[in-house]
Amino acid sequence: MDLIRPIDLRLILVTDRKLSRGRPIEAVAEAAVRGGVTAVQLREKECPAAEFLDLALRLRAILDRLGIPLIINDAVEIAAESRAAGVHLGQGDASPVEARRLLGPQAIIGLSVESLGQAEAAAEWDLDYLGVSPVFLTATKTNTGGAWGLEGLRQLRARTQKPLVAIGGINASNAASVLEAGADGLAAVSAIVSAADPESAARALRAIIDHALSSRPRG
Repeated sequence: MDLIRPIDLRLILVTDRKLSRGRPIEAVAEAAVRGGVTAVQLREKECPAAEFLDLALRLRAILDRLGIPLIINDAVEIAAESRAAGVHLGQGDASPVEARRLLGPQAIIGLSVESLGQAEAAAEWDLDYLGVSPVFLTATKTNTGGAWGLEGLRQLRARTQKPLVAIGGINASNAASVLEAGADGLAAVSAIVSAADPESAARALRAIIDHALSSRPRG
């Protein structure tokens, strides 16, 4: 799928097969897209490269049909081989400069930031968004420092013009407050992947997001 930046960041599904109740992640993703997910990030921390690539190709085929971009977590080579829309990098992954060189000018590249210092360092890079990670402590984000919290998110919003995608403990009960604190979009893992009905869970989050963003002061 040939995409032209930018990307709709309002609601990103981050996959986790361990939390998907035994359901194929492709089925979960397709249901979530019906509910309003605007992008899907394929995250496979313990998956052999060949299996990861096969899953990426299968998921991309589904998402291409639905007009939804696939972002690969961490693995720049898998993103290139699967012709995904882009990659999401952590602090210990390939540098954004190297990812841009390998994936080209139209690739979507996001970077997780866990501190104001990391966010300030990212100012010079060609990034499409910053992943604010984690906003709240969560079992799916265990390799990070402390949580940003809402006040930390507000401080980051005041210091950067880059789009901010909040992740970590995001659900229907706190989504509005996270957006009010300055996030431009939300990334959800268990709130959608583990839901009994991923489509309905995504739809509920998307409704909150759209209402919160439409209520922001303009100008």
